[in-house]
Amino acid sequence: MTGQAPDRARVIPLRPGPPRPEPAPAPREPLLRDLVGDVLRSERLAQERTLKDVADAARISMPYLSEVERGRKEASSEVLAAAARALGLGLGDLLARAHGELVRVTGRRAAAMPRGGSGSARDGLCLAA
Repeated sequence: MTGQAPDRARVIPLRPGPPRPEPAPAPREPLLRDLVGDVLRSERLAQERTLKDVADAARISMPYLSEVERGRKEASSEVLAAAARALGLGLGDLLARAHGELVRVTGRRAAAMPRGGSGSARDGLCLAA
C-alpha cells in the first residue's frame, strides 16, 4: 500500500426544502346523538312548543330532554320513541329525519373529497326502527 486513503463516496448533505404543510385532519363524523337531538329540537321549535310541554307529554324530565336535544346524552330507544311520539312522530320518522340530516351534512364533505377517497354511493348509515 502506498499510504493513500481508499476511495470513499463523498457524502453531500441535502439542503432542507420548504417545510411540508401538515395534512388537514379528517373531518369528524357527526354523532347520531347530535343528529337526533337537532331533529327533536327543530321539530319542537317548529311546533312552537316548550321543553316542559314536550317533556311532560313524553313523561321524561325537562333537563334530560334538554340534554338529549343538545346531543349531550345518549338516549335509549324508549326515550327517543317517547319524545318522538310527544311531537307527533314515530321513532322511524325521527330516525329517517336524522338520516336525512346525516346525508346532508356528509354530502357536502363527500363532494369535496377527491376521487378515490373513502366511500362509495352506498356508504352511509342504515337506520332501522
